[in-house]
Amino acid sequence: MPAIEERKRVLLSEEIYHEGGPVAAKPLRRVAGITVIKNPYAGGYVEDITPFMKDLEALGLSLAKDVLKATGVSAAEIQGYGKGSIVGEAGELEHGALWHVPGGYAMREMLHDSKAIVPSTKKVGGVGARLDVPITHVNASYVRSHFDAMEVGVSDGPRADELAFVLVMTTGSRIHARVGGLAAEDVEGKDGLR
Repeated sequence: MPAIEERKRVLLSEEIYHEGGPVAAKPLRRVAGITVIKNPYAGGYVEDITPFMKDLEALGLSLAKDVLKATGVSAAEIQGYGKGSIVGEAGELEHGALWHVPGGYAMREMLHDSKAIVPSTKKVGGVGARLDVPITHVNASYVRSHFDAMEVGVSDGPRADELAFVLVMTTGSRIHARVGGLAAEDVEGKDGLR
């Protein structure tokens, strides 16, 4: 298995007080963690890349711990999450998909009761590429108030032979959510949807 060569880690934190409406009693906090690593598959096609997912598990847990700590709240207070990947230009989109299992399961392990699938996105991009990481409620994907996204990126990455893997956690819904649908307090939490 290729060794993981992490070049840098970036934490981005936002506190949102309002979006033009009244100031919220409690601000929304969104935190993204980005790790930039060497892509062991850059520059050529490799048929079986799945073993690298196992190698990424410890990195996923480490990044999830950093993100949770940066939110400043307990795991029980995290309400939303998402993940994503930016693949440097010498890689292929499938290399970004390697993050699905280690990134998603790392957050679900940190947030013990989470039931919903961790939404994800990925793309191939150059240095400084930006990514909109989708966010949904941790226990029910149909909670409309928590449909959100956080734009992330690294100014000097990913380089052509690198991967940027992202985890995002949030402390609540969009700051002025008011378009109806399933409310967070009505979640049954049985199937990850409702």
